[in-house]
Amino acid sequence: MYEICRKIITFIIPKKFFFVIEPSLRYIYSFIRIGNNCNCNICNFNANKFEKTKYDEYLCPKCGSLSKDRRLWRLLEESYILPENKVLDFSPSRSIYRKFKKVNNIKYLSTDLSGNFIADLNLDITNIDYPHYSFDLIICYHVLEHVIEDIKAIKELYRILKPGGYVIIQTPFKEGEIYENYEITKPADRLIHFGQEDHVRFYSVEGLVYRLTINGFKVEIIKFDEDELYKLKKETILIAKKDA
Repeated sequence: MYEICRKIITFIIPKKFFFVIEPSLRYIYSFIRIGNNCNCNICNFNANKFEKTKYDEYLCPKCGSLSKDRRLWRLLEESYILPENKVLDFSPSRSIYRKFKKVNNIKYLSTDLSGNFIADLNLDITNIDYPHYSFDLIICYHVLEHVIEDIKAIKELYRILKPGGYVIIQTPFKEGEIYENYEITKPADRLIHFGQEDHVRFYSVEGLVYRLTINGFKVEIIKFDEDELYKLKKETILIAKKDA
């Protein structure tokens, strides 16, 4: 039922207008999901259940956060949101964007080229229009698997990051080596090979760590277990640091 309603609304309403009214629509809808079985740490909503998407993800009915968003926000709150920090977020989820905009004492900027996300900027990750040492924290969540010139993107992230700063990175991962084939260009073929129509590769954890390391970063691998209350899945997140 939820997926049907979402498709109808997003088909009728222009995307930019939908982004504006979405919080109000979700607020109204959330009343039928009030309960005590699960909790969203982004909007602090207690629900009888989260909506299950066609991708087997659990979505908060009030703010629309997915498992990866709730995990990311927990990590950020615990360790990486510091006063006066300048933060750049590539293609953020709408729940994360809205939450960040309520945080005082930081400078938060989002960027996106696709038009599918709320963005303050339109930066090309392979040619970022900012000077060296511009940001204390960069969030690069489910972005690099879309970028053909990922080495160029990694070098740009390193360039604009301040010494001592961090890039928080996640992509879909597989075992073994990185799998990429730039001759695969059709969306249907990319879905088969890389798991999504607009992906260009499948990273392994070791392969992405290597690409980050040879371009200057020191990388920490963090593995997380499931959390039933917050509906969090098992995940691996990379923390790439630029030495001070």
